[in-house]
Amino acid sequence: MPQRLLLLFWCLIITLCVSAQEKITWSKEGNSYYVNEDNSIAKYTLPAGSSTVIVDKGKLIPAGKTTALHIRSFIFSADEKKVLIYTNTKKVWRQDTRGDYWLYDLTTGSLKQLGTGLPESSLMFAKFSPDGGKVAYVSNYNLYVEDAVTNKVKQLTLDGSRKLINGTFDWAYEEEFFCRDGFRWAADSKQIAFWQINAKTTSDYYMINNTDSIYPKIVPVEYPVAGTPPSPYKIGVVNVENAQTKWMEIPTDTVLQTYVPRMEWAANSSELIIQHLNRKQNDSKLFICNATTGKSSLIYEETDKAWIDILPLWDDDYAYGGWDWINSGKEFVWATEKDGWRHLYRISRDGKKETLITNGNYDVMDIVRIDEKGGYVYFMASPDNATQKYLYRTKLDGKGKAERVSPANQQGTHDYNLSPDAKFAMHNFSNYYTRPTSEWITLPAHGGVNGSSEVNNAVAAADKSRFPLQFFKIKTADNVEMDAWMLKPENFDSTKKYPVVFQVYTEPWGQLVKDEFGTGYNFLYRGNMAKDGYIYITIDNRGTPCPKGREWRKCVYRQIGQININDQAMAAKEILKWPFVDKDRVAVWGWSGGGSATLNLMFQHPEIYKTGIAIAAVGNQLTYDNIYQERYMGLPQENREDFVKGSPITYAKNLKGNLLYIHGTGDDNVHYDNAEMLLNELIKYNKQFQFMPYPNRTHSISEGEGTNLHLSTLYTNYLRTNCPPGGR
Repeated sequence: MPQRLLLLFWCLIITLCVSAQEKITWSKEGNSYYVNEDNSIAKYTLPAGSSTVIVDKGKLIPAGKTTALHIRSFIFSADEKKVLIYTNTKKVWRQDTRGDYWLYDLTTGSLKQLGTGLPESSLMFAKFSPDGGKVAYVSNYNLYVEDAVTNKVKQLTLDGSRKLINGTFDWAYEEEFFCRDGFRWAADSKQIAFWQINAKTTSDYYMINNTDSIYPKIVPVEYPVAGTPPSPYKIGVVNVENAQTKWMEIPTDTVLQTYVPRMEWAANSSELIIQHLNRKQNDSKLFICNATTGKSSLIYEETDKAWIDILPLWDDDYAYGGWDWINSGKEFVWATEKDGWRHLYRISRDGKKETLITNGNYDVMDIVRIDEKGGYVYFMASPDNATQKYLYRTKLDGKGKAERVSPANQQGTHDYNLSPDAKFAMHNFSNYYTRPTSEWITLPAHGGVNGSSEVNNAVAAADKSRFPLQFFKIKTADNVEMDAWMLKPENFDSTKKYPVVFQVYTEPWGQLVKDEFGTGYNFLYRGNMAKDGYIYITIDNRGTPCPKGREWRKCVYRQIGQININDQAMAAKEILKWPFVDKDRVAVWGWSGGGSATLNLMFQHPEIYKTGIAIAAVGNQLTYDNIYQERYMGLPQENREDFVKGSPITYAKNLKGNLLYIHGTGDDNVHYDNAEMLLNELIKYNKQFQFMPYPNRTHSISEGEGTNLHLSTLYTNYLRTNCPPGGR
């Protein structure tokens, strides 16, 4: 299942070391950027790197207060004369997307709070109108606009509620499409386009909070499970002066329903462009909608026999919006996998002409920057090694071959934040033995702005022998070759037999075999696995989102729980042939989708896996949300047998080994009913196991004092007891 929260754990060591690449805000001129430094906003100019404090924290002390606002994030007006300060934030499901907003005027030095008549920490996604005169935001499911000078507030929608959502989204859209910010200013600053999600017919899942009061509290979540229609949507354009809304006329399936995961203004103030997906998510249509009449026209369509990944699902820079218009709005850049690889095309506004931009047997992994003036698109790819990631560029006209920009000597995983003019970039790099290192560079030469390369210095100084991780390929009897990594025990003795622990995810939302720092680290194990005498292995099977082409990723359509599980088991069988592996000490563990895989491996292949630790697992695919499960498995109404065949609960009666199952009772993602359904099935067949429910914890099982220590202690003790470490 989706593992965005889980990846925060698995990549903890990386997260702690990475620079502020994602936190910089580029200035409009492109040769400078803004950052939050100790609650002040500083401006750095390149290439010199000189800095100036633009907004001192002393200016951010509200009247009557003695301390400055805590800056969670900030956003400038287009003229960079005003700035919105986001503070006092609260979590909405995954992220802190509601809070308070304050407006600071750099010209007058005034500081004032927006939405003062609304509840504390209730404002969402505040942003300036293009002319800087107004600010729009969402509060309590309604859309508001506020004058930046007079602070006069106008409520643009009046019908918002938990079940009728304006300007933001329900749980499923947020989790599976990354949709959070649900409104867009028109360039004329007179109109706002927005989503309305109607969850009135979507059933609630009731979570029970038994810990925060004597009497239990019911926590409802609108949650459409596989087989049930999604919450219907509407796209509206509201006039900010009279608050009148015009609804777009978008075709839909009145029975199965459809999705609109992307919507933007179509490079003008008179039209919108939307991406429309059918229920199965294998037919994508682009419509141009007239903002005045509401009429829509189909301009482009793409189908796939499996599913279509929308852009934010593989390039999260687009999670908060964006559409790549070029040629003065006459064309846009679009990605498809129709030739077997994820490639970029330039599409004419009417959809009648398309030109292939990237060409070759490789996947575009990320769009980094479109430099229209320079005539290039910069993107991430790794044609030769699916465990790594590099910066490439190619001509926007589709002529010529892609050229690698990342230096040849820096083998590993790169990330870049390019300036708007593509002349400067914050460059981050790591590999499994080189700690994350950041530097400012010039492009396209990829030279350090100060004349030297900090990344080159880090690579030269890194000691590979201190990180005895080994990347390898494993080929199964089915002739499937997969990437893997292995961490061997310290003082390894090939004449002895060692226990092996497999970490798994296996589903379309998790690539684990990556050449980056922190790979091989098990955040749940209290101790050193290599020192204690474990072989630790991870394998990326077919269906994982590796840059290996469409067929690799999508061959698991309607067969999750089957193909991915077979690949893992067949690879494990090859590994068990190694003379130094103890066949009687084989463990497997995973979280979320990895927990599901752990259960399936334990139940479907008890002859291989003797011990399993499954955390927050989906035991029954029919209980998970429709957007995710139907995307990869089809509709239960049409192929229910595939859902059954892929679900661990179907095979629970086969359990033979040692199983520890862990679940948070307050999990709003993989609901607790998964655990109880699975427990009932194990009980039915007298299968003995250990179960640990964490009261009122969510999918991350991170809330509450002592939770992380308790979970890691439980995990470690169970593994050591049932799969003892050390060579024999």
